[in-house]
Amino acid sequence: MKKFYVTLLAGGMLYQPASAQKDSECTAYEQKIPGTEVHFKMVPIKGGTFTLGSPQNEKGRKADEGPAKTVKIDDFYMGATEVTFEEYNEFADQDKPQTDIPDGMTRPSPPYIDLTLGMGKAGGYPANSMSQYGALMYCRWLYYKTGVFYRLPTAAEWEYACRAGAKTAYPFGNDASQLKAYAWYKDNSGGKYHPVAQLKPNAWGLYDMLGNVQEWTMDQYDEQGVAQAAAANPWTMPTKKSPRLLKGGNYDDDATALRAAARIKSDPMWNDRDPQNPKSRWWNADAPFVGFRVVRPVKQPTKEEAEKFFEEQIDKFVGSR
Repeated sequence: MKKFYVTLLAGGMLYQPASAQKDSECTAYEQKIPGTEVHFKMVPIKGGTFTLGSPQNEKGRKADEGPAKTVKIDDFYMGATEVTFEEYNEFADQDKPQTDIPDGMTRPSPPYIDLTLGMGKAGGYPANSMSQYGALMYCRWLYYKTGVFYRLPTAAEWEYACRAGAKTAYPFGNDASQLKAYAWYKDNSGGKYHPVAQLKPNAWGLYDMLGNVQEWTMDQYDEQGVAQAAAANPWTMPTKKSPRLLKGGNYDDDATALRAAARIKSDPMWNDRDPQNPKSRWWNADAPFVGFRVVRPVKQPTKEEAEKFFEEQIDKFVGSR
């Protein structure tokens, strides 16, 4: 089977490894979180070129989705599903003891309101209502627990993986009537999110890329983001706290918001009612329709590079306004 390798985000830029990792094969794998019975599946995404954004004639297209631009994406792994509560709560639950992580690493304050729509946190539901900061801190925690460097996808990586080689509005074509087979959204969700991997995956084995909960990316939201995208591995690097960019649409959105090219910006109103005690606007968002999934570079950074990456990205979030 052909081997492949990926760039990683480090030091505020895209970093190209000097040499390839010879023992990494192009295969899916299960990642177990040490000290728990929790595991999740990672799917290999072979890089290539694709059209970022939507064509002029795509139904529901918005101005910030174009003009569409051809870009190149390097290889990476992506979570087959959105991060579930079972995974996220190994980090976020204050009652769970922590080992194998640095002293002083903080965790979210517990929400004092129910952000699960009454469904609870067991059963494979997607973790939700975290800020992008919370998602980044989970990735950092996961790195210390597993020794494997995980991060959020860039918006371009997310869209490339979602399309799975398709050039149409949705990974399966342009016919929105087929969405019910692939996505939980306004027409079939019953006004709530659902356990992951209950519907059909896309051609590359990724579930719930559309609908269910919309997903954080690494990008700052910018109206001109697609037009200004770099030709290779584009990333709109964050310079302020908000707005940040999400993809995929959610369980309460209509079909146009679930198109692969659709771009969603975070809303400061998600933190108007700070849902945690003691209060901390950094961690949680009053947004049960927001979640995330992780990606992993095949070629892993050094310990110093990984720590620098998390320090810089988290500082940009906390130190910006």
